[in-house]
Amino acid sequence: MATTRKSATNTGTDSDGFTAEERAAMKERAQELRPTKRRGSKKVDGETALLEKIAEMPPADRAIAERIHAIVTEAAPELEAKTWYGMPAYAKNGKVVCFFQSADKFKARYATLGFNDPANLDDGTMWPTSFAVTKLTAADEKKVGALVRKAVG
Repeated sequence: MATTRKSATNTGTDSDGFTAEERAAMKERAQELRPTKRRGSKKVDGETALLEKIAEMPPADRAIAERIHAIVTEAAPELEAKTWYGMPAYAKNGKVVCFFQSADKFKARYATLGFNDPANLDDGTMWPTSFAVTKLTAADEKKVGALVRKAVG
C-alpha cells in the first residue's frame, strides 16, 4: 500500500517541518542570545524588551499578559524580566522559571502560562507545568501568585 506525504502547503509547515510562527520564534531566540556589539546599537534591558513584546500582542492577550507581569513582579520581585523565544519570561539565576505565551504567538486557541524545569512546582510524581488562560479572575490571579511564589521557593 502506497502512502502519501502531506505537502507543506497542506500542513502550514515549511519543508523542514516548522511553521512560519515557529521559525519566527527561533529567529527571536537567536536575536536574544546575540550580544549587541555593533556600532550604534544599544542593549535593551530585559524588562523593556518584555514590555515591548506585551505591547505588540492583540488586546485580549495584552490584558492578560499585563496582569501576569504585575502578579509575577509582585509575587517574586527577585525574578529577572526578559524575553524568551520572543515571549515575556521571568528567570532566576539566568534560567527561565515561567513565561507567558500569547494565543496569537502560534495561532493557538488560548494563551498559556508555562513553567520550566527550574520551577519548584513538584507535587508527587506528576504535576502541571502549563495552564491555559482565557481571562483572569480575582481567584485566578491569586492562584498565579501562589504558583509563582512556589516556583521560586
